[in-house]
Parts: sequence; C-alpha cells; structure tokens
Amino acid sequence: MINLCRKTFGKIFGLVKNNRGASIVEVILILVILIGIVLIFKTEITDLVTKAFTSISNDSNGIFSKI
Repeated sequence: MINLCRKTFGKIFGLVKNNRGASIVEVILILVILIGIVLIFKTEITDLVTKAFTSISNDSNGIFSKI
C-alpha cells in the first residue's frame, strides 16, 4: 500500500516537474513578440538595412577603384 502511494505521488510530482511544454510555449511567445516588433518597426529596419548596404557598396567601390 505504501509503495502504491509512493508511486502515485511520484507520478503526480513528475507531471508537475515536467517543464518541456512550458519551454515550447516560451519559445513561441518570444517568436510572436519578435515578429510583432519587426512588423511595428518594419520601415525603420528597412531604412537601416538599406543605408548599411549602400554604405558598404560605396566603400567597397572606393576600395576597388584604388586597386
């Protein structure tokens, strides 16, 4: 009888301690937040990336023209 109680409580506490499902939910929430931030700041991110690649392109053209 005592062993049955221990096994039952062990299984119950094992279910409570199981955090695999919680980590998946956390990852999904983080992805949703990141996608939301990207959608909110889409134009700012696009402008920043465009300026960065324009600067890289201009600088590399200057380097190649010297060679």
